[in-house]
Amino acid sequence: MAKTTMDLTALVRGAADIDVSERIGLLPNVASERTKHLKGRVAGAKAVTSVCGYCAVGCSTLAYVSDDGKLLDVEGNPDSPINGGHLCPKGSALFGLTVNDQRWTTVKYRAPYSDRYEERPLAWALERIAQLVKKTREETFVREKDGKRVNHTLGIASLGGATFGVEENYMLGKFMHALGVVSMENQARI
Repeated sequence: MAKTTMDLTALVRGAADIDVSERIGLLPNVASERTKHLKGRVAGAKAVTSVCGYCAVGCSTLAYVSDDGKLLDVEGNPDSPINGGHLCPKGSALFGLTVNDQRWTTVKYRAPYSDRYEERPLAWALERIAQLVKKTREETFVREKDGKRVNHTLGIASLGGATFGVEENYMLGKFMHALGVVSMENQARI
């Protein structure tokens, strides 16, 4: 059986005469007119720097947003000294989590002593939380103890999330101090 060989040097010498824009390798570029006019889905989108919401690492992301505010894509931020543009599998799924049509947009509420959950709007849940915080604070607030002014409540505790930035933790701390909450912790320190 004869061995077939190819003279690569002659092939490369002949390739110098080929217009690369019209060819892919040695084959003609067969892009259609439609393909030539296509643009990427983030072309012209505004890149907004954000933080991945999954853990305490704080990987930086770029969220691409259209002019009408629609999220188009999320990717790692290559300028970040923390993650250098790379995201873990959960961080890579941020876009899918955000635009998922199966994502809950209401609150699942189970009333005391009930055996089932009810769907409630988010505005209702926020109002309910505000009412319960106010009620608990009023019922457990201590102005003086043993003749000393203490102005605190032991009926409310706060646990800050690990993905909070410095500013969010600062604001949460200020808010809890204003309520008189003594029991405060942050997940990033645990």
